[in-house]
Amino acid sequence: MKTIFVVDDSDTNLATAKAALEGSYKVFTIPSAQKMFKLAEKIIPDLILLDVDMPEMDGFQAMELLKADAKMSRIPVMFLTARSDAAVEVRGFELGAVDFVTKPFSAPVLLKHIEMHIGLDELIKKRTEQLIRQQNGIISVMADIVESRDQITGGHIERTQKYLEILLTAMLGTGLYAEKISGWDMNIVIPSAQLHDIGKISVPDHILNKPGKLEKDEFEAIRAHAAEGARLVDKIAGKIGGGDFLVHAKLFAAAHHEKWNGTGYPKGLSGEEIPLQGRVMAIADVYDALISERPYKKPFSHEEAVELIKNDAGTAFDPKIVEVFLNVADEFWVEVMIY
Repeated sequence: MKTIFVVDDSDTNLATAKAALEGSYKVFTIPSAQKMFKLAEKIIPDLILLDVDMPEMDGFQAMELLKADAKMSRIPVMFLTARSDAAVEVRGFELGAVDFVTKPFSAPVLLKHIEMHIGLDELIKKRTEQLIRQQNGIISVMADIVESRDQITGGHIERTQKYLEILLTAMLGTGLYAEKISGWDMNIVIPSAQLHDIGKISVPDHILNKPGKLEKDEFEAIRAHAAEGARLVDKIAGKIGGGDFLVHAKLFAAAHHEKWNGTGYPKGLSGEEIPLQGRVMAIADVYDALISERPYKKPFSHEEAVELIKNDAGTAFDPKIVEVFLNVADEFWVEVMIY
């Protein structure tokens, strides 16, 4: 059953709305915008009916706060108003309202308005999910093409996605960089990391798969994949438009070889100048490289890999993220065993 918040300072309007909606929806009647935000800390509704004229915080002010909140910004909001003022409606639609319902309202009219918008919201969600599945499928094929050229790093892309999910979940749990991560949609962020090595598509095969030590110019060709990856993602965005998926993908591609002390590439960024995506991926990427066999080295044990990353905290890696990594490193190894 869908959940609806009805926010109005009039007890009569709250009672009328509840009587009209109860039985079809789970209804919470709330006498002020402040109390709505308090309840929203525990319950996220599917739709909000919001009175325009309320003391202390009116509907417009509440709407601005809703749109600024990552967890609530996509909730459809219908304004309730007794005013027949075009300027009020224009202001409401500019803020993102999906509809206006004039008070006093009748139960059948209110129900029809709600059915229309909840049904439309469901249709949009289904279509969005379908597009995301299609997008992820295309990106996955692209990533597989890149990985198939690199005969050395089989399974790297799939494993690093798992590591990222573990690490980002743990960071959220501890509150580390939560002000940034809490606004990320993990259904977008994690799949976008598949493109972190897309720049390798421009590296010649004889260099990419060389079994021995690389010459200086060959090493520079490998290093170029980070900047080239960012360029390719920009090119994709230019063809199909931007969006969060490609924003994250570009940062993963461009910044996963930057180092905390500024000695990485391609830009030599240091500390928190390095995008958070790059700092997180750096640990996932290096861990997987360490525990994997290469023609020029045997795989390190899980314990050795963890110790090496621990020792590089504050030089190669963000020390705060390393601290979280140390608490969940065994979960990385579980993913290796499963794979």
